[in-house]
Amino acid sequence: MLVLAPLFCAAAWLKFGWHSSAGFLLGSIIAYLNFQWLKSGVSVLADKATDSGKPQSGKAIVAKFLLRYALLGLAAYAILTSFPASLSGLFAGLFLPVGAIVCEAVYEIYIALREGASNRSDEKLR
Repeated sequence: MLVLAPLFCAAAWLKFGWHSSAGFLLGSIIAYLNFQWLKSGVSVLADKATDSGKPQSGKAIVAKFLLRYALLGLAAYAILTSFPASLSGLFAGLFLPVGAIVCEAVYEIYIALREGASNRSDEKLR
């Protein structure tokens, strides 16, 4: 996501102007923060389920989970009221994790095919 965001932000600036680019950048930041907070929340839940981490109450976990969505909604509202023209850029930025997942999937397929090809060539040599 950290590689795709600047590339797509620059492309949005060139093609659609600075309003859409600013919306995309802010949407990308929101998506990245959401991903990081979700990752840490899942880690805390996994630690709680396995009793391997520091003790944390279930209410605190739920409160942090809900606070995350409240902060993301507040940020999106502020962006939309400040720059209504950047709505499409904001939504495109929010979908940045989808692009990152696609890139990761393509990379994993490439690695699997490359290792499969090298394994077949090793078998032919035997």
